[in-house]
Amino acid sequence: MHVPDVFYIRLNGLELQTERILDPSLRNRPVAIISSYDSKGTIVSLSKEAEDDGLSYGMKISMAKRISQSTRFLPYNWPLYSKINQYILQTISDFTPTIEQNGFDGFYLDMKGIDILSGHIHNSGLSIFNRIQDKTSIISSVGISINKLISRTITSVVPEKVHNVETGLEAEFLAPLNPIILPVIREKNVYRIIKFLIIKRIFDIQVLKNKTENFQLLFNKYSQQLSRECMGVDISAVKPIEMQNNIICQSIIPKDTNDEKVIYATIKDLTEQIGFILRKRKKNAQEIKINIHYSDGHQSSCSGKLGFVDDKSIFDVLKLLFFRANKRRNRIRSILIDAYKLSTLTIQNNLFFDDKNMKISEVKDKIRQKYGLRSLHTVDVLQILRDI
Repeated sequence: MHVPDVFYIRLNGLELQTERILDPSLRNRPVAIISSYDSKGTIVSLSKEAEDDGLSYGMKISMAKRISQSTRFLPYNWPLYSKINQYILQTISDFTPTIEQNGFDGFYLDMKGIDILSGHIHNSGLSIFNRIQDKTSIISSVGISINKLISRTITSVVPEKVHNVETGLEAEFLAPLNPIILPVIREKNVYRIIKFLIIKRIFDIQVLKNKTENFQLLFNKYSQQLSRECMGVDISAVKPIEMQNNIICQSIIPKDTNDEKVIYATIKDLTEQIGFILRKRKKNAQEIKINIHYSDGHQSSCSGKLGFVDDKSIFDVLKLLFFRANKRRNRIRSILIDAYKLSTLTIQNNLFFDDKNMKISEVKDKIRQKYGLRSLHTVDVLQILRDI
């Protein structure tokens, strides 16, 4: 029988925990972390005490301040949270070299071939939990199972700091849970059908899937994926950071804005981050997507082809994609760039390729490799970074 060797580490409320570690006076009082102090800013993280006061995720600051007079509102400190995230990544790298980052507050670990501490896999999970707490004071939770789906789900529904689902019990573990935890339920058509059928437990989907014809008719192209997920089947491998087939960089603008200069400087900063990582890994991204997050919670995105990986080429593509995606008048809170379909970077012998731009980018890369990614910027980008 296959041994459970996929660990998932969830950093529970990383932003809130970080703020309370830095300022112990916040530990027992309502706290909300906000996108900006602007009246149209929103809550992006909040404490249990703030929830009890009537606040909720996504609520506008103007409304939140009217509802709760006792809540402490703190600006989203991206550089601080990012440093904590990276420090935790370095800490858990002592346990295995195969780590996949999942968003800002989660990590998958492939523990295959790693010696199990004291003869039991639970002890290894506990050791990771304790190491993170000792090094950073951050409380985490660890899920252990045969695959990524189950390990991640454990940390969402089980209150224990370390929990293991034995191989063969995946379907039984999922059966009483709400279907919303399955990734495929995020598809609008699947969600609508589940809601229409008033399905409250994954067990009901497990029963329904045995009626093959009806199941396929109901869920169409999603039927196979739903059939696998409801039984706890997930064959995706843990991909080390250098093997992941995409690169994501995000910037939260200090104050919600429509100022073109601020937005383009933000895109330029993201361009330099994406370009530096691509060239460092010797990768080219066949496609790139820009995702705009507005102050009212809406999003807009646009994808395009990326021919070259010098900073100027990337910036020109992203400016065009931003222009196509930004069709709303609302202020912008953050911009996310996703470069994906990565392939090996080859020498770009192309009639339309300006080798001068690539050489400039490579010179800047050498400076950044020696002094850090943030060591070299144009004035417009520096003005923004000063406020972040």
